[in-house]
Amino acid sequence: MKEVPLLQVVNISKQFGGVRAVDGVSFELCQGEILGIVGPNGSGKTTLVNLLTGFIKPASGKVFYKGRDITALAAHEIAGLGIARTFQMVRPFYHLPAFKNLIVPLYSPRVKRLSGGKFGDRDAVAIDLLEEVGFERDSFVPYKPASALPHGYLKRLELARCLALRPALLILDELFSGLSMAEVASTLPVLEKLQIEGITLIMVEHRLRELFRLANRVIVLNFGAKLAEGTPQEIINNEEVKEAYLGSEAV
Repeated sequence: MKEVPLLQVVNISKQFGGVRAVDGVSFELCQGEILGIVGPNGSGKTTLVNLLTGFIKPASGKVFYKGRDITALAAHEIAGLGIARTFQMVRPFYHLPAFKNLIVPLYSPRVKRLSGGKFGDRDAVAIDLLEEVGFERDSFVPYKPASALPHGYLKRLELARCLALRPALLILDELFSGLSMAEVASTLPVLEKLQIEGITLIMVEHRLRELFRLANRVIVLNFGAKLAEGTPQEIINNEEVKEAYLGSEAV
């Protein structure tokens, strides 16, 4: 019997006024894969992420997670099933210390269920997670308010908040945006480790060189529709993709 995909997206579409932001996109995702989603600005990447995570509802089409139709579920219900996402524009609790930003997901019903109701010392768990994504454990940085953190740390904080939910599927919306080469280089092993641990990743990215190092498969969007799908090498060699997007990229 064929294994049920972790995620199945069937002909999903969304229109804003006269603009078809996502136009009949379909794909499947198996557990443990890293799927890259790329395309020019305005091609529908973030809209697709919002559709997958319940922040907006599709005009047509379906989204299935582990065989269950989640199309009509609210964002918090989808998160409770184990689908976590970062935001292109970071959204921390600016007034709270960095480690306290993780307390909300650590108190979530999902974490309570997975831990058998035994949360342990959540502050210590939060510090452990921040260290995992690149915060210096023995420095004052984890205790600084989020408003005092530079952009690179805020991006890592977004990632840590997702990991606090103990997700099965993690959707990263331009995690590398605004990061230095050194910051990206230090983040790549973190993502590779997550894949080894069995977490499935969808990565929306413009940093193609780094994305193609990680991704098993890549989908290219253009004007809301799926232009191409394949391995990173197949995408690099695709003439339609080169014309629409990759011609200006040094891959």
